[in-house]
Order: sequence, then structure tokens, then C-alpha cells
Amino acid sequence: MKRCLILPLLLLSFNLFSQVEGTISLPNGQMYYRTFGGGPDTLLIINGGPGMSSEGFADLAAELGKNCLAIIYDQRGTGKSKIDIVSERSMSMDLLVEDIETLRTHLGVKSWVVFGQSFGGMLASYYTTKHPSRVKGLILSSSGGIDLEAFDDLDIPGHLNDEQRQRFNYWSRQISNGDTSFHARLERAKNLAPAYLYHDRKEDIDAIGLRLTQGNMEVNGIIHRNMQSMGFDCKPGLQNFSQPVLILQGTNDIIPKSIAEKTHALLPHSKLVLLNNCGHYGWLEQPETYFNEIRSFLSNLK
Repeated sequence: MKRCLILPLLLLSFNLFSQVEGTISLPNGQMYYRTFGGGPDTLLIINGGPGMSSEGFADLAAELGKNCLAIIYDQRGTGKSKIDIVSERSMSMDLLVEDIETLRTHLGVKSWVVFGQSFGGMLASYYTTKHPSRVKGLILSSSGGIDLEAFDDLDIPGHLNDEQRQRFNYWSRQISNGDTSFHARLERAKNLAPAYLYHDRKEDIDAIGLRLTQGNMEVNGIIHRNMQSMGFDCKPGLQNFSQPVLILQGTNDIIPKSIAEKTHALLPHSKLVLLNNCGHYGWLEQPETYFNEIRSFLSNLK
């Protein structure tokens, strides 16, 4: 199997208005969270990565918070969620799940809808296998999948055109040759960003490129190795999950469409929505369909 790091994949945002923010003590650090809006349902939003903060998901949470209480949080070792020592012992999928339960208990939530984007979809799926009674609905947005199949042959630069790939390779060589400047990292990231998009809008490319420079690659590598060593596979734990599931994915996503179809086939109460002319970020490229599907899903929950 071809090994690769799970590259940071997430939303960009500059509207940081939040309703409530707080921190929760952990045995060797703290966890930071923000809430938006309010309503009969609580929606936990798990961002992509691993190794990325929730900073870019504020606008998404604010929009979804018009119909529910939406929560974002920084996963351990990212953003404002600090861990004293980042290591194999302090970073794992099981510890990430424990943190989610710590957040749920702290907020006094009996059960919630869990939304996961990209790697966040993988973590959301794993959390659901561990605490199914706490998940009243599951939303998988461009999820990396319910096992590691998507990463067997994941080739993100392969989604670039020739000119973009040449520029990406140029800046990759500059960095390999010792250029550690922010400018080099940003140029490399901006020339990888179009792989995540169907439309090459400059504002989206610039924003995604900037966010791609902000990931903690040490955390990324540790979590990926942990997933490999544990044989990450949610299929046995999900096949009897009885709550509704919404699966959203762009037809031009870096994640193969077959991954979403495989998840849909496994989950008896799931709905698959494929977004045409859309890459990894449904809310950026097909916002009307994307948000309408989520709102309909939330309104039909019992």
C-alpha cells in the first residue's frame, strides 16, 4: 500500500463571530471550543486535517447555527487546544474520541448530530462506532472514508493541470533544497490548492493555500501512523448503526466517488448526495444544494 500523509483539508473563513467560546481542562492540556446559534438540535462540526485547527469553520458553523446549536472545537495539539508534549502517547484516534466525549459531557448534551469534513468524517465515523447512542444523526462531508482505502492511491497533485503541477513541483524542490521561508511554503500551497476545487476562483485558491501552510505536520504524521497501526476500519461498528446518515460529496473531489458510494451501501439509513461541478468543498462550490440538504436532514430528525 502506498503510504501518504493525510493532507489538511478544510474550510477557509474570515468571519470569526461566535456566540460562546470556552476551554476545558484535559489531563495534560486544554481543549478550546466555540458555539454558534441555537435550536432544538446540537450539531458537532469536526474539521479536517489531522493537524488543523477549527479556525476556518466559523462561517460554516454560523450558517448552520441558524437552524441548530453548532459547535466547533480545536482537536488536541491544534489551534488553542494545547497538549504539553505532542507524541505517540498523547496523540491517537482513541484520545481524539475521548476529547469529543469530554466536550459533550461538559456541554451537558445527551446526544447530538455529528458532522465530519474530510479527515473529520473519518473521526466522526470512528466516534460513532464507539458511542453510537450519543449520535442521533451523522453527516459525512467529503469524508476520507470508513477505512483507509481512499489513501491507498491518493494523489492530490494528480488533480492539477500541467501548469499547476509544474509550479507545485518547482516550489516543492525549492523547499527540499533548503528554502524554509513562509513565501516558499505559501507558493507551494497555493499551487496545490486548485486540486481541491472544481472552479479556479482566486479568492478560494488564496484562502485554501494560506490554510494549507498552517497545519501541524507532526500531529498529522502521528495520527496517520496511529490509524495505520490500528488498522482503522469502521465498517464492523457502523453496519448496524440505525440513525440517519447524510453523505455529501463532490463529483470532482480528490476523494474518489467510490468511497462515498461504499459508505452509502454499508449504512442502511443513509442518503448519498453527489454534487456536480464540485470539488472537496461543497459549501464553497454548490452552497445552495449543500445547505438545503443539511437543513432538510436536520429538520427530519426525530
